[in-house]
Amino acid sequence: MPNFSIPLSGLAAASEELSVISNNLANLNTVGYKADQASFKDLFYQTYGMDGANDPVQVGEGVTMGSVSPLFTNGSLQATGVPTDAAITGNGFFVVQQNGVQEYTRAGNFTINQFGQLTTQDGALVMGYPAVNGAISPSQTLSPIVINQGQLIPGTATTSMQNQTNLDANAAIGDSFSTPISVYDSLGTAHVLTYQYTKTAANTWSYQITLPAADTGGTGAPTMISSGTLNFNGDGTLASPTAPVTGIAITGLADGAANMNLTWNVQDVNGNSLLTQTNSASATANESQNGYGAGTLLSFNIGTDGTIQGSFSNSQTIPLGQIVIANFANPDGLQRAGNNSFMTTLSAGSPVIGVAGTGGRGTITGGSLEQSNVDIATEFSNMIITQRGYEANAKVVTTFDQLTQDTINMKQM
Repeated sequence: MPNFSIPLSGLAAASEELSVISNNLANLNTVGYKADQASFKDLFYQTYGMDGANDPVQVGEGVTMGSVSPLFTNGSLQATGVPTDAAITGNGFFVVQQNGVQEYTRAGNFTINQFGQLTTQDGALVMGYPAVNGAISPSQTLSPIVINQGQLIPGTATTSMQNQTNLDANAAIGDSFSTPISVYDSLGTAHVLTYQYTKTAANTWSYQITLPAADTGGTGAPTMISSGTLNFNGDGTLASPTAPVTGIAITGLADGAANMNLTWNVQDVNGNSLLTQTNSASATANESQNGYGAGTLLSFNIGTDGTIQGSFSNSQTIPLGQIVIANFANPDGLQRAGNNSFMTTLSAGSPVIGVAGTGGRGTITGGSLEQSNVDIATEFSNMIITQRGYEANAKVVTTFDQLTQDTINMKQM
């Protein structure tokens, strides 16, 4: 008698494969989705004996679903311009935490919750290395990434300053030239210092650096904080001083900031004179110093290594944290948990977590999203083939049914 279980197993397997295909197509536009691929395997065999060549005579008992494996090929990247979006190119997964349970995802359409924490669309916390005083250490314990919009960073006091200034060689004795420079105290308050250069002789100028009296709680004329003499060579380069001018002290600031001790660099890092005397109008080309005032976070972006760089209103760019990537020895062994997430299993192995772009991990593209890697043409082709297989097995069922009916009818003849 025909064995109906054989074509029925084919119908069941084809139905399950159609479910896999339909799930792929349903997630065609799911961010970071990885398509599944179904594989079949034959069932056990019934042995009826041996043939004349002593080979076994076997008849199979059908088919079953062998495995459903995810395809971890890269999806295409779509630029979104959203600073919280991130996409992985290459191996690995973002590490997230949902209710204390660590999960993994390729979907980087992140957002920021009411606590300033970077989260997935379903509220899982994005994990990484936080920045401590602008520094990131990969040896830290994983923590939620925090990006506080409007975050304030304190100012840093100026300790060194420089200006690139030319003094007019044709100036008369007693002519003066003034140029300002802003410096910052320990509270982030700006103070404008004034350099006044006065020609005292050929190739010789005196200088005075002054501070407004109000900055130290006084009134009247500016307070002189440094003075000296500049000597120039015949080619217009500075003959003396050649070493940095140190010990420029500012004390008793009215805002209560700590006393300042400044150094004036008269040469650049290559030893070239920043002060010159040539036959050209006295002018300052540029000035710089190493302090800055307090600033608030204006914007941020995610780099290829996952570092989140914050841009502040005081023109400073400071790391806010670093998103990490987890890699697995056998990513096919991961278990889907829904919501674009995977969970680790014994088959997948332990996650190897680290910085993007290292240890075989992929890189991160900020302001972009990885699209689903489902290929419509492939899925439609698979669907046609599976449909034909289903129809063929259904035909076998009807044929077996006809044979059974013919056998029953033999008794009535």
